[in-house]
Amino acid sequence: MSLNALRAKERCGARFYFAWAVDFSTVAMYNSINIRWRRAGKAGAGKMEFTSNYDKQCEEWRQKFLGMNQEEICAKLPEIQEDESDLTLWHFGRQFAVSKDTGDIRALSDDGPVDAMAKMNIYTLFWYAKKDAAHMGEWLPYRELKSAAPFGAAFQRGVLEPIAATFSGKSDLLAEAVKTLRGERLSATGFLLWAFLCIPVKLNFWDADDEFPAQANLLFDGNSTDFNHVESIATIATECMHQLADAAGLKLKGSPFYRF
Repeated sequence: MSLNALRAKERCGARFYFAWAVDFSTVAMYNSINIRWRRAGKAGAGKMEFTSNYDKQCEEWRQKFLGMNQEEICAKLPEIQEDESDLTLWHFGRQFAVSKDTGDIRALSDDGPVDAMAKMNIYTLFWYAKKDAAHMGEWLPYRELKSAAPFGAAFQRGVLEPIAATFSGKSDLLAEAVKTLRGERLSATGFLLWAFLCIPVKLNFWDADDEFPAQANLLFDGNSTDFNHVESIATIATECMHQLADAAGLKLKGSPFYRF
């Protein structure tokens, strides 16, 4: 990708790295990390510093959450449980609490850290879910969701192919990973996971054989984009990919879409 293209991308203010699909490794790095050269004193050696754009975006969304009407959030998303201090919900088998006073997000179901991608998925769900959103009842691949077609190639190369490569020859570990994420098996090749209760994700996986390599596909309800932005659905799928690999104890293969 040329420098002019990167500068044009910066001007357009795209939120997620699926907005450009020309050079996956460059795009993922450019969108996810700010790189700054810092000079140490007048004659000191330079120092390269890395900061995550996702951390910056999470802080912006935390501030935005504080301005949201929390009663309206709970009304349009019945899966959310509310108490005096928190809004709680489940995301790929983990329960999270969002502080009503500060907007900070913490895990309730375990002591693990909450990565920026999971936080973004929660904040954007609160913001983009429509008041009268309802399921269509038809499963569609990502590229067929409303406005997703331009990102289809990036999704294939950055999410589906890495899932297939990671679990090739390891379908038993995939089944256990789905169970760990509180999902369920639907058939010999099909699984159901819950990004959120309002955004179910169907995973189809065909293991490699003598003729074909392993293949994977993620399907979404046709109205998923009424619950979150189409680019956020892609980020949800990326989190799904990482969660599956983590639950299986495997190193993710082939994806340039990093997790922060």
